[in-house]
Amino acid sequence: MSFYESLARLEQLPYESLWQQFQVEDVKRALCKDRLEESDLLALLSPAAEPCLEEIARRAQRLTRTHFGHVMQLFTPMYLADFCVNHCTYCSFSSIYDFPRKRLTPEEVRQEAVAIASTGLRHLLVLTGESRSESPASYVKECVEILHEYFPSVSIEVNPLSTAEYRELREAGVDGLTLYQEVYHQETYRKLHVKGPKRVFRNRLDAPERGCQAGFRSVNIGALLGMYDWRQEAFMTAMHARYLQDKYPECEIGLSAPRFRPYLGEFNPNSDVTDRALVQIILAYRLFLPRSGITLSTREPAPLRNHLIHLGITKMSAGVSTEVGGHSQDGGTPQFEISDERSVEEITDMLKANGLQPVFKDWDLLRLQA
Repeated sequence: MSFYESLARLEQLPYESLWQQFQVEDVKRALCKDRLEESDLLALLSPAAEPCLEEIARRAQRLTRTHFGHVMQLFTPMYLADFCVNHCTYCSFSSIYDFPRKRLTPEEVRQEAVAIASTGLRHLLVLTGESRSESPASYVKECVEILHEYFPSVSIEVNPLSTAEYRELREAGVDGLTLYQEVYHQETYRKLHVKGPKRVFRNRLDAPERGCQAGFRSVNIGALLGMYDWRQEAFMTAMHARYLQDKYPECEIGLSAPRFRPYLGEFNPNSDVTDRALVQIILAYRLFLPRSGITLSTREPAPLRNHLIHLGITKMSAGVSTEVGGHSQDGGTPQFEISDERSVEEITDMLKANGLQPVFKDWDLLRLQA
């Protein structure tokens, strides 16, 4: 069994009418529970929860401090390659766009590593476009072996791989996997992914579970908010995370709540995800999954990120570039526009001013020598 069977049931729920059935009393009941059920999550994402956001926020903050303390883990993404065989209507790396594609050489990977490590960061997320010919698992493995000279924690965000491939990367030193479903609504998924292997919905849906089976320390999932009704997408994301957390308790299951950002093309999101809606989503995630980390990216503007750090967020990106080689070179094509361009030092100062301790390193992979 995979989450796909649960998804098939959840897709049949009458969401349009369901959201209107919840009352403030349902939200209050959810706030009194230690472990929330499916109906409680629905209540927290419904319009009935909107008048209660301050009360929900207070509980979310208490849960975050109980399970994570007053710390914020910092990381940055590093793009290795932007070759892609997929046509996704919302991404600058889509195969239909004609721009100079790039893949870092081993020496360029080292240059990027040196530039990022000089900021003090020790957690790294490496990304590629989705092309098995240009950036196969063997290439990612080669890069990771270089990066581990500078970073004790390296996670990947690449095309879905097999369990065996994930296991090989874990043995090479990868400790975390990030993979967004993009959109859980299957009809919308088919429309947005015009061609390429990414069109296979279930292969992507099951990939995080394959990562758990391969033994990654952490697996992070999310939906790209704006592709479909945000309430339903947030609900599906949280249910997927609960499924993984219950089935693989040895793995740290985390969530992200990225909103659609401008890119090379002209796609417009189908659902307006306001700042207030984003707050509601993050709060619902925290109450439903109190032990799960929640990541906040630089897709969000600095003032909003400053506000959200107290509402359930445990991990933030800083000093970000979405270009291949963007930390040590210029002239690449960004995957999307970022909103918060602050440096690692500026983010660190902001966190300390807000009573939080920035964490640059909280994990070491012990690699036994033969």
